[in-house]
Amino acid sequence: MLRPHPAVLRRLVDEYEALVAAEAARGPAELSPRARDLAYTLCVSTGTRDVEHALEAAHRWLAAAPAPARDTAVPATGQRMPTPEPA
Repeated sequence: MLRPHPAVLRRLVDEYEALVAAEAARGPAELSPRARDLAYTLCVSTGTRDVEHALEAAHRWLAAAPAPARDTAVPATGQRMPTPEPA
């Protein structure tokens, strides 16, 4: 089975958990459409059918993933790094 890139999986998990926590703080209600979309995407990404199992699998995979490499091509500002002059 193909696995999602750890950075993509981390972003999905973080967004889902933050959204569910924020919605739970407002009181008992149905999940928002965005939370349902994230739950579905997590399930598809992890090959599971339940969001709790998807989160368990995602956390296991993320714990086993190598440390992320620094990406120097695009800094946090969103601007590209200047191309070095040829020597």
